[in-house]
Amino acid sequence: MNFKDIIEKDREIRKKHEFKGTFLEYLEIVKKNPKIVKLSHRRMYDIIMNKGYEVLKPEENPRIKKLYGNEPIRRYNFFKDDFFGIDKVIMKLVNYFHSAAMMGEESRQVLYLVGPVGAGKSSLVESIKKALETSEPIYALEGCPMREEPLHLIPKHLKGSFEKALGVEIEGDLCPVCKYRLKHDYGGEYEKFPVTTTDFSIRSRKGIGVVPPVDPNNQDTSVLTGSIDISKMDMYPEDDPRIFSLNGAFNVGNRGLVEFIEVFKNDVEYLHTIITATQEKSVPSPGKGSMIYFDGIILAHSNESEWNKFKSDHTNEAILDRIVKIEVPYCMELNEEIKIYKKILGKSQFNAHIAPHTIEIAAMFAILSRLSPSNKVDPMTKLKIYNGEDIVEKGTTKKIDFSELKEEAGSREGMTGISTRFIVKALDSALSNSEYNCINPLSVMESLTKAVKDLDTAEDDKQRYLTFIKDTIRKEYNKVLEKEITRAFIHSFKEQAESLFDNYLDHAEAYVNKNKIKDQSTGEELEPDETFMRSIEEHIGISENSAKGFRTDVTSYMFYVIRNGGKISYTSYEPLKEAIEKKLTASVKELSRVITKSKVRGKEQNEKYNSMVEEMKADGYCDHCCDVILKYAANNLWKD
Repeated sequence: MNFKDIIEKDREIRKKHEFKGTFLEYLEIVKKNPKIVKLSHRRMYDIIMNKGYEVLKPEENPRIKKLYGNEPIRRYNFFKDDFFGIDKVIMKLVNYFHSAAMMGEESRQVLYLVGPVGAGKSSLVESIKKALETSEPIYALEGCPMREEPLHLIPKHLKGSFEKALGVEIEGDLCPVCKYRLKHDYGGEYEKFPVTTTDFSIRSRKGIGVVPPVDPNNQDTSVLTGSIDISKMDMYPEDDPRIFSLNGAFNVGNRGLVEFIEVFKNDVEYLHTIITATQEKSVPSPGKGSMIYFDGIILAHSNESEWNKFKSDHTNEAILDRIVKIEVPYCMELNEEIKIYKKILGKSQFNAHIAPHTIEIAAMFAILSRLSPSNKVDPMTKLKIYNGEDIVEKGTTKKIDFSELKEEAGSREGMTGISTRFIVKALDSALSNSEYNCINPLSVMESLTKAVKDLDTAEDDKQRYLTFIKDTIRKEYNKVLEKEITRAFIHSFKEQAESLFDNYLDHAEAYVNKNKIKDQSTGEELEPDETFMRSIEEHIGISENSAKGFRTDVTSYMFYVIRNGGKISYTSYEPLKEAIEKKLTASVKELSRVITKSKVRGKEQNEKYNSMVEEMKADGYCDHCCDVILKYAANNLWKD
């Protein structure tokens, strides 16, 4: 790598974007490319949309149809690698920027994110701030503390003419500092006013202002709108712009973004600046100066308890009327929650081996804690349905409906429970305490149990969480582990499963269409094998009365997949997949039980055991976790 080349290439690219000239020269640039004139919301919307998006249509995506009904889901590339399980939240966020970009009412409203701790509010805000930092530089009046749009120099009586000539819309007025400079430094000749390019920076406070919660005993609004330089008050009158220090969050965040952290921890009087900043798009200047034009995204966030307290006071209705609220609940999909932990662990410097299903077990606990209790299904079944899996009622062919469960749960579901941070800390603890540089589902369950016992929460919740770990999740893990060991025992498990699937599908299709099956060896035409089909169906509790409906469902679904250009396999239809895997598990259950539990193994048993260990290692287990897991299996699975 040639470091000099990298440095020089970067410098060359930066120079291409740099501009320093007069306002007259800037006008020529705008004439050639009117798109450079943007308000803050349009800029942010364009940044998001420039990365592209994909539309997930329910008619083409069964999982989307199950989880979202007939509503198409837009997945934006800007967010997709960092945010999981909150597609609808992100769609609302982008819709806000779209409406605001078109100068709708949203452009004069605060974007407010509310939700439980660790749900991703701050991460969403950070992603937007970082996007501004990496965006192209903007043109601004040189030396302006507000980095304002140069077109503000145009006198009001000429704005209409310039708008027509340039093909743009001009909004806003000069700040007091630039008004003074234009009059006294340039004699009112605004065409000579210098214009330059400037970028966005969080650390340098360029275009991105941040307002943390302020001490309630000392809520100085200068944090928002700047202050007066006392050292200059002897030299200039108190309304002279030369004594203004326009370094408040609204001054800094002009043309960019102002973030309010834990916004409602501040007294309401402190937030009154938001009222004019939104509706009138202006903020007070320090001292007795005039109002100053402000164009920026106001992005606030807090937890739900602060929001409830604030909105319960009717005297706050002026601010409430200027808020677009977006709830950011916890992720409720197991597969998406797993992606969150993998992303976070991937950014850490832990290099320990992680056994299969370890992250899955941790994610299961998080999701279970967030689910509202249901009278229709048990928690683990509900978790699977929320994950987009097909679950049929025992003994019937009726699928349990996702939308019914959501309706039963109500709108509060996902706003309480265990946070992502809690789970990551438990994973970190398990990694730190590992003697063998390896963690597995058992060590993570132990780490979660300790963390819950130390959790400062209501005793009822604590007991509920412990029951999830010790009972619900452990039982589910035992099923997963039994299947895992079966896979290791059965050489070419997938091929056998596919073979069973193909045979079942042939017989079920013939049964539904009242046709015969042609024997591949003899060419003889035979009736569909009822006994064979029942030997699979009974593993998921399909009764004889429901068998016909189940076979019809399976064949209809497979035809639907093929018709839409998909490929079918034994995993295509969740209930049939479960039935086939259970049948294969049952076929070697006794053998795997004997060999795993044996204290002393014969030569043949030892070969089979070692072969199983090698298969498990090929699936991602290391020597240590394989030993731990198999000892656990011997003591906890296949109990008579």
